[in-house]
Amino acid sequence: MADAPGLLMLVGAATPPGRLAAAIATTAEAARTGGDVAVEILNLAETPIDICDGRPLESYGEATRQAVVRIAAAAAVLIGAPVYRASYPGVLKNLLDIVPVEALQNKPVGIVAMGGSPHHYLAVDTQLRQVLAWFGALVAPTSVYVTGGDFRDGELTSETARKELVALTDTLMTLARRLDPASLGPMPLAAKFT
Repeated sequence: MADAPGLLMLVGAATPPGRLAAAIATTAEAARTGGDVAVEILNLAETPIDICDGRPLESYGEATRQAVVRIAAAAAVLIGAPVYRASYPGVLKNLLDIVPVEALQNKPVGIVAMGGSPHHYLAVDTQLRQVLAWFGALVAPTSVYVTGGDFRDGELTSETARKELVALTDTLMTLARRLDPASLGPMPLAAKFT
């Protein structure tokens, strides 16, 4: 499995692992069961990320630097984020503020959002897509939105949600396997002016 493409699943919330983390864990297990995908999970509730203050990456703490290294090393990234005050959490934005453009440039990225009800299904999607576009990430055309109704006793029980999460993961890995990032262009504006 050493040559297997790497998929990093990022749980972008500072709260103790809950339903979103359970959904990501279920998705990771399904991807691993599928065979040829090396899957890692980076949970921001368990990883102390320094506050972004503009210093060079090498000046941040070990946990922050390692989080960036894991993002950069992945063939694809699945970002899960709860809807928090009509957006995604600041802890995720803080990490993205530290990540260099090259770490996500031309990289397949998928979005999973979690909300209390269907009413906010585009809050994370639309705002996170804009930030990922700044990086020049190759964002999957559709995302997955789960709600509290997709869970029972903290476990993901919705078969529809499970299928959608697997489909999104499959899309990311298809993109990672079939596309040569060096052949994609033009360069994102953020890379031109840094």
